[in-house]
Amino acid sequence: MIDIHCHILPGIDDGAKTIEDSLAMAKAAAEEGIKTIVATPHHRNNQYNNKKEEILQGVEALNKVLVQENMPLTILPGQEVRIFGEVLEDYQKGEILTLNHTKYLFIEFPSSSVPRYAERLLYDIQTQGIIPIIVHPERNKELQEKPELMYKLVQNGALTQVTAASVCGSFGKKVKQFSEQLIEANLTHFIASDAHNTTTRTFKVRQAFDEIEAVFGTDYVYLFTENAELLIEDKNIYKEIPQPIKRKKFLGIF
Repeated sequence: MIDIHCHILPGIDDGAKTIEDSLAMAKAAAEEGIKTIVATPHHRNNQYNNKKEEILQGVEALNKVLVQENMPLTILPGQEVRIFGEVLEDYQKGEILTLNHTKYLFIEFPSSSVPRYAERLLYDIQTQGIIPIIVHPERNKELQEKPELMYKLVQNGALTQVTAASVCGSFGKKVKQFSEQLIEANLTHFIASDAHNTTTRTFKVRQAFDEIEAVFGTDYVYLFTENAELLIEDKNIYKEIPQPIKRKKFLGIF
């Protein structure tokens, strides 16, 4: 199993603080059956700046430790980029890192809003051959209140990634319900942990897939697990399991 969103690199953001924390997270991931993790430190979120080269160095160092400790886990490079107007300029300068050097790029919105320029910027990103993935949209207040915005962004080519803990109810009933609605409406394409530690923000990927299978069936579990594999191989992912009637019912905009 592959986890495409995780804050496992030590000492660079609000995830693992020490190498011991990283190893504890690696052990927890392995116990869930996760064999590959894309490390995605925060970047340009008004608190942390982690540029491409620094992340690559951190991934190389952590992989060496994992080998020494006989941990059955491989770390790949990535970045969680808070949306800002000069994303493409910084990408050209070599500061922005796509997921495992693929065409897929994580974009994070502020927790309470969607910037007015988001639609145009996500379009501009795509014109450069990069596919933006909006992370944890289920936790965004404006998207919760206006799901038609989410629909429009996805229709325009953006992808989304829902957090496993959201599916499990760790962020509350409202977030759990919205997560399920996004899955039912085919408005999300990946499930990932966004794990920060082994206590308050752990993986819960296996639990999330169990709940998704119980509610939506095995086809959705296959969709999400296969998409993670296709992503790290830089291949085109599956966009949806066709359910147009459910999508219309959820959005209420047709």
